[in-house]
Amino acid sequence: MFQILKNKVYRHLFLAQLVAVSGTGIATVALGLLAFELAEENAAAVLGTVFAIKMVAYVVLSPVANAFASRFPRRQYLIFMDVMRGSIAVSLPFVTEIWQIYILIFVLQAASAGFTPAYQATIPDVLPDEKDYTNALSLSRLAYDLESLLSPALAALLLAFMSFHSLFAFTSLGFFLSAFLILTITLPQPPHSPKGPVLEKITRGIRFYFATPRLRGLFALSLVIAMSTSMVFVNTVVIVQAELGLTPQDTAIAFTLFGGGSMIIALLLPRILDHLSDRPVMLLGGVLSCAGLFLSAFAATYNLVLLIWILIGVGYSLVQTPGGRLIKKSARPADRAGLFTAQFSLSHGCWLAGYLVAGYVATEFGISVSAFSLGSIALIGGISAFIVWPRHDPVEIPHIHADLPLDHPHLKEGHSHSEEGHVHDYVIDENHPVWPTR
Repeated sequence: MFQILKNKVYRHLFLAQLVAVSGTGIATVALGLLAFELAEENAAAVLGTVFAIKMVAYVVLSPVANAFASRFPRRQYLIFMDVMRGSIAVSLPFVTEIWQIYILIFVLQAASAGFTPAYQATIPDVLPDEKDYTNALSLSRLAYDLESLLSPALAALLLAFMSFHSLFAFTSLGFFLSAFLILTITLPQPPHSPKGPVLEKITRGIRFYFATPRLRGLFALSLVIAMSTSMVFVNTVVIVQAELGLTPQDTAIAFTLFGGGSMIIALLLPRILDHLSDRPVMLLGGVLSCAGLFLSAFAATYNLVLLIWILIGVGYSLVQTPGGRLIKKSARPADRAGLFTAQFSLSHGCWLAGYLVAGYVATEFGISVSAFSLGSIALIGGISAFIVWPRHDPVEIPHIHADLPLDHPHLKEGHSHSEEGHVHDYVIDENHPVWPTR
């Protein structure tokens, strides 16, 4: 897995991701303390609003940002977004009103909504080999899991020497260092996406996404893991401390084991995917996530909670890590950013719904009802994934173009032919607006 770090361009991109997500993790701790300073007993409501703003920005603004991103060189675009995020982060310690937090967080997350899909779409161009790209996806998952474990510990260490306001400086430093690392490399520029009205470019990625069966399966599985991880992120503290009467340290251990389950799978997945295709691996992840959700309704002991959280972490990584492979094989290079943006927007829409269900249902009706509600939604997603993602899912599909003239350039591109038509890697684009059926 770590052999791909010998590639200088990818190494700098990975380090840029690592320092940026570490800064973001520290900011999460600092934001909680800032919310308590300004709102005291209403801090939970402030943080809930902040996370809702983050998800809304991701869902709504990422397709808009992608529509304009192709107008700029990729490296300059990513650097600009990093600099914007760093500038906003460094201003957070100076806020004096809650509404100021909301505005700054919206702008910060708007920049992240533009940065992240463009960054994700860059990696397949840097690492075109399938095995190298799979290793990169696992390494990225590992980085996120390590960040979730280490950033709170690093923040706690820093707080021993400085006020929480100073933590935002480290967040800003992470974004600026990410921008510098990207500045030191040359990134491949993808082919220009087709021109057209802005609204058409905004919706292009989502239209192509839902026209592709394997990506409809990815969306259904994204719903599954959004429900299961919402249970973990929102209700762990309630289960461990309110229902079981344990300590904050026990809550931290539960989160650690969830991340540990995800990390183990991230390390093993490159070898697993050498022998199995994406579909059975990801569907297994969906099954484990659903099972974990329903079991969590009966988690009466701390040890059982820990085992279930490991199970959900395993399911989460089995689904989340290979997702980029599906997008890579489902788009031309010019359309990858649009499909990564669609996945980014749609998956965060699932998380927004999951957070609301997990929090409000648990508050009104209890943890068990919340678990069953999330589990029922996840089950619908899991069954849908089995149905909409066909078992036979080849990359090359023979097809005909009854609507194209015989002298059309696409028909002269040197594809192989069979009795069923010409054959090539099939993706949705202008020449292939629908998926072929027998």
